[in-house]
Amino acid sequence: MTMNVIEMTSAAQSSRVINFDKAEVVGGFVNNSFFLVVSGEAPCINMEVSLIPLMYVRCPEYWGIEVVGTLPGGFCLDAVKPFTVTIALTGITGSQGIEVIGANSTKRFDVGGGCS
Repeated sequence: MTMNVIEMTSAAQSSRVINFDKAEVVGGFVNNSFFLVVSGEAPCINMEVSLIPLMYVRCPEYWGIEVVGTLPGGFCLDAVKPFTVTIALTGITGSQGIEVIGANSTKRFDVGGGCS
């Protein structure tokens, strides 16, 4: 599937970009390996939270990573749920670093070893 075809498809309705409270990049055990750790509160107790990298044709300065909440079954059990999610940054780091994208804020981190 080409990027043009992907861009023409509609967005999923069962997933949403959600807020986050804290984001940090931590070093891994292997040299030049990094992980993004994001935490916050999901608005639904049954919401699954993931970190989803954006798709690019060319290397961006800061690779966007969305904080996404998904509701399996399509309904929200109305109670706040704390979350902490992690993703390895190997292969999803821009020439300068990454940008965490939430519903109401973004946060950039300079991370070495990205694409060029």
